[in-house]
Amino acid sequence: MVGSPEEIKKQLGVLRRRDKNIGAAIKFAGLPDPRSYGPGFATLMRIIANQQVSTAAGAAIVAKLKRNAGRITAPRLLEMGESGLLASGFSGQKARYALGLAEAVAARKLNLKALERASDDEVRATLTAYKGLGTWSADIYLMFGMGRHDVWPVGDLALQVAVQLLHGREARPTPKELDALGEIWRPYRSSVSLLLWRYYGATMAARTAQKNG
Repeated sequence: MVGSPEEIKKQLGVLRRRDKNIGAAIKFAGLPDPRSYGPGFATLMRIIANQQVSTAAGAAIVAKLKRNAGRITAPRLLEMGESGLLASGFSGQKARYALGLAEAVAARKLNLKALERASDDEVRATLTAYKGLGTWSADIYLMFGMGRHDVWPVGDLALQVAVQLLHGREARPTPKELDALGEIWRPYRSSVSLLLWRYYGATMAARTAQKNG
């Protein structure tokens, strides 16, 4: 888990004394909740399901997969095959990615248990060697699968927009710029990510309400 509520509050409390923007984000959106999926194959499938779709759409796909699979394990997905994954809401490409990972786990080429002892960079290198898992996916696994505390997914669009809004920038920061901007928030960038996702959601909701009102 990326922190308990108390831990997140403590970490962001340290950072808000360092950067007034953190305090402003908390004041506007409130403290974020912890988020954890736990390590393992099922979490990787959740991450693939959520790639390039809305949060609601990703959740619906995961729920359908759970209903159809019973338990989301590598052997079970291999039994279901591509047709079973398509029936669960996966695109053809995502189904092939999922089955490729299932084959690697079933053949013990990908040992997710062993990754728990690896560094963040080692985890990224291992996961991104497989089709369908880029740096963003590896970062999300590090955060919500492994509970690592200093992950900063610079390729995340919502984070880029949140930092743009928070800093009053005219344009979204590039991943390289976001990487540099995030240095001030070490070693608690996972908690900052949670906060900024919440800040982004609250800002978009406020703008929608203002537009409709």
